Amino acid sequence: MPFCPSVRWGVMDLKDRRAQLSHALTSVADGDRDALKTVYHLTSSKLFTTIVRIVRGKERSEDLLQEVFVKVWQRAGRFDPSQGSPITWLCTIARNTALNDIRRNHRQHELARDELPEVEDTRLQPADDWLCAEEDSAKLSACLDTLKPDHRQSISMAFYEGYTHSELAELVDVPLGTMKSWIRRGLAGLKGCLDA
Repeated sequence: MPFCPSVRWGVMDLKDRRAQLSHALTSVADGDRDALKTVYHLTSSKLFTTIVRIVRGKERSEDLLQEVFVKVWQRAGRFDPSQGSPITWLCTIARNTALNDIRRNHRQHELARDELPEVEDTRLQPADDWLCAEEDSAKLSACLDTLKPDHRQSISMAFYEGYTHSELAELVDVPLGTMKSWIRRGLAGLKGCLDA
């Protein structure tokens, strides 16, 4: 499928979007190709953004987006709405596909001159699936602003750009334990703020 999202997440209410997407994924699991088109149109823009932030290349990201939807076609039966939102499940597939591609191709990060470049949005480690569903919310932005700059930037680089703890520690020239601590504390602060 060529990348051309036609439906944006902001058009529908969150509950309606989740219900429509959950229903479409159930239909995809039953082999409904039209339902896959619905999933694509509802989510391709968000999933493409997730991929391109990690891979940093439009053409490669488009290829990986297609790979994501092949996986969705093959794995839709594994989606369990009682375990989380459909966009979180899809976002996790997109993120992991992009990160695996980077690891497979041994991408070398270009280290910036700044200690840790500022990025617009946040990215967390794959285990923190709750963030993917929250990434468009104003509350998340407000909560990010409450974090210490080193925590916020470390989380951003890990989540959106796919840096490992080791790569981040090397990038800012701090011990690995310090970087892990920054990310752990930042995630705890962010989760606490979002849960409040």
